[in-house]
Amino acid sequence: QLVESGGGLVQAGGSLRLSCAASGRTFSTSAMGWFRQAPGKEREFVAAINWSGSRLSYVDSVKGRFTISRVNAKNTMYLQMNSLKPEDTAVYYCAAYISGSGSYYYPSDVGSWGQGTQVTVSS
Repeated sequence: QLVESGGGLVQAGGSLRLSCAASGRTFSTSAMGWFRQAPGKEREFVAAINWSGSRLSYVDSVKGRFTISRVNAKNTMYLQMNSLKPEDTAVYYCAAYISGSGSYYYPSDVGSWGQGTQVTVSS
């Protein structure tokens, strides 16, 4: 089970930190990621991290502003979001990838989803 927290309303230029708490014994060996879905749009990849935290991946639109990280001892993943823009407004979902998934970029690569947390950035 994946549970997100940390969403909210923030002004443009502000920051938020999302957390994803995972239950179960597979977190420390699973690649994890964040996706987002804005109204009327498809769910899109935001960031991913491999099991050890040594490999990170970001969509171009958030590079330099967002940082993904994880603490395996706490079964928790984070997304630090800085310099937020109105176009970052979306529901953000925590994702656990299917073992052996060929990529991080598609919803079809994901085995488990959190319930989502709303992030709203006002201009």
